[in-house]
Amino acid sequence: MTHVVSGAQIAAARALTGVSQAKLATRSGLDLDTLRQLEASGHGPLDVTAEVEHVLHALDTLGVLFIDDGDGFGAGVRLKFSRKQAQAIGAWEDEGGIVGDDDVP
Repeated sequence: MTHVVSGAQIAAARALTGVSQAKLATRSGLDLDTLRQLEASGHGPLDVTAEVEHVLHALDTLGVLFIDDGDGFGAGVRLKFSRKQAQAIGAWEDEGGIVGDDDVP
């Protein structure tokens, strides 16, 4: 799992999961100061180190999905959908009927 992420994304992902810095550091096998330094590093991409990989793995097990900047809307994070949620979304998408032209200019 190699992602280009920033410290800000790690901090946002941790906040999204509701996990404390101490808990994430423990789950990642890092000391608290190392995690704090990673999160405080800002919006620039972090070098992919063993520490970063451990944090990303821990966040992945908590259901975090990192979104790359490739779509032009900026990098971000979100929680993964459960299987049940994904099925519900599929059903919602099928309810719309025939697709037609949009009359909004």
